[in-house]
Amino acid sequence: MQRAFKASFAGLMTVTLLSVSALAGPIAPDKVKITDGELKTSLTGKPGSDVKGAEWFKNRKLGNCLACHVNSKMTDEQFHGEIGPPLDGVADRYSEAQLRAIVVNAKAALSDKTLMPGFYVSHYTDPLKKFAGKPILTAEQVEDVVAYLKTLKE
Repeated sequence: MQRAFKASFAGLMTVTLLSVSALAGPIAPDKVKITDGELKTSLTGKPGSDVKGAEWFKNRKLGNCLACHVNSKMTDEQFHGEIGPPLDGVADRYSEAQLRAIVVNAKAALSDKTLMPGFYVSHYTDPLKKFAGKPILTAEQVEDVVAYLKTLKE
């Protein structure tokens, strides 16, 4: 009887904790804290999808990372840029926490002189009204892009 109670209690606690974390939602852009070039906490509390991240990475209306970066895994895609560093092997150079910080707010993670925009914060002065106060990527999309970047190893 006691064993059954413990198993039921453990199951109830797991469901409760999962429900509470689901209600918490993503970390809001204005609540993100980058420390020493890192953002250790997932914005969503769960890992992203590298498959979806590859889609956001090359999507010209979202991440559009290819506009500035070369990526040998996407040789079938056109118009790789050369403004930013090549992303081949980026997962060997940066930790997951560093990659997340760079995608969220490159100016806080790298340097305020970087041309890379913050994809989860806004650095734009005078955006179109429909974009004002909105990040380029959602928290889930950021985690997806980070998951994809983690696949880019030498």
